[in-house]
Amino acid sequence: MDSELQTHDLQGYSYQDRHGLLSTLTTAFTHCGGWVLERKTISASTMEFRIEIQLQGIVELYSSLVETGLELTRGTHSTLTALCMSRKHIDSSAQPRRLLSIRLELNFLEDVTLHSLLMTGSGLA
Repeated sequence: MDSELQTHDLQGYSYQDRHGLLSTLTTAFTHCGGWVLERKTISASTMEFRIEIQLQGIVELYSSLVETGLELTRGTHSTLTALCMSRKHIDSSAQPRRLLSIRLELNFLEDVTLHSLLMTGSGLA
């Protein structure tokens, strides 16, 4: 196994209750064979997870993230899709237990945030 793994950056956001979602995410990481190396609070509305997972569990991770109700960015969908495709094409005898390093940044938004964007006429909404 490589001593230095390439880190894949993922981003998502949620309007769900932070504490309930964190518990669900931790369970999801475990069920797909991943383990949380680090969990930290970046700001009042942003958290970061550093996870390692075997490539063979990436499809389960992707589906688990979607199942929790997270909204994933377009770039995150692209990254996860590419990893799922590479999993499909890796010769099982060459790298059966290839590890992936994942950095997942989550933003917790409130309905007030969306409402204020709409009221100000922001092009972001």
